Amino acid sequence: MSAKEVNHDDLQIHGFVAQGIIDANHSNYINSDTSLSLELTEIGINASYQLNDDFRVAGQAVYLNGGNRYHAGPRIDYLLLQWNAFHSEHWQANFYFGRVKNNHWLYSSTRDIPFARPSIIIPQVVYFDGFRDVAVGGDGAAMKLRYSDDDVGEIDFNFSRGKSAISERQSDVIIGELALGKLDHDLDMQASIYWQPPFSGWRFGLSALDSTFAYQQAEVDNYFDSDFVYQFYTASALYEGELWQFSMELFQQRFVTEGFYFPGFFQDNLGQGYYLQTRYQLTDKLSILARHERFYADKDDKNGSKLKQKSGGRIPSYFAFHHDNMLGISYDLGSNFRLNAEYHWMQGGARLSPIVQPDPIANAQKNWQVWAIQLMYWF
Repeated sequence: MSAKEVNHDDLQIHGFVAQGIIDANHSNYINSDTSLSLELTEIGINASYQLNDDFRVAGQAVYLNGGNRYHAGPRIDYLLLQWNAFHSEHWQANFYFGRVKNNHWLYSSTRDIPFARPSIIIPQVVYFDGFRDVAVGGDGAAMKLRYSDDDVGEIDFNFSRGKSAISERQSDVIIGELALGKLDHDLDMQASIYWQPPFSGWRFGLSALDSTFAYQQAEVDNYFDSDFVYQFYTASALYEGELWQFSMELFQQRFVTEGFYFPGFFQDNLGQGYYLQTRYQLTDKLSILARHERFYADKDDKNGSKLKQKSGGRIPSYFAFHHDNMLGISYDLGSNFRLNAEYHWMQGGARLSPIVQPDPIANAQKNWQVWAIQLMYWF
């Protein structure tokens, strides 16, 4: 057996286990009876193997249980072939094929790893849990171009194209159990560009997403054939200093519905939102985090009066927005153990599943709170 075959540096295997407790009162964010829950489980293993100087294979499998946030069970987050096509003193080009991982928003590349993301629950205005499996990655191809020098700094350009399979359980999370047909993800295209000035702790970015879905009604169904268009545009900034970290993302989204409720139905909403987040490192082991986020599903109906009127009063006005103020702490118990705790003051129901069919009975109050504690280990 050659030295190349037994070189353990070519094979990298890592994993994590995270378990916590979570409570969400006055909403079905976690469960229907609003009781204290252990549905805060994340188990994952990822591996990569360097085939040669130009090619690498990588993948990650996880088991998740997040209550109503997303369906419980195993899934493959990504499984890809990476081709290091070109590199020089200033340029680098990589291409990815298979189930590729999205890297377009600030925390897209780390949202699937408990100890790498900033909090247990990341900003729902951008990283909505109901779309977690669709947003993490898709079956298709992606590319990354990087340019760097001491005068310009570092510029990253990312592009991906593909689609994700949507299971029946995922469909229930997105559009609700009353829809008995099949939801398909037809196409997803994303692009982003990031710039880090030379010798700076700041990083600035822009991103765009264009995604289409189709619903095929069942023979007996409560809803009708339909098409959905989801477009999402962000502007972001991140600062990482010795003790302080600041991040923010501003966005506008477009959500178009054709059909579904009845043949000929058409709705085209422009939503807007943002979050501001800061972290301070108190000691080598202890840090604190604060975040403020706001989202309006329709920028022309921020108080939800039109939503309530259009639904004949069936959907309360507070389903037109989602706001969250959050405080959290993180403590490293060792080199591979961490304990996170956080409290959220939530307002509104626009980021509660199912997003297409709001549930005003289970979410009967505009104001609700969430607290969570999670212990994590990684290797």
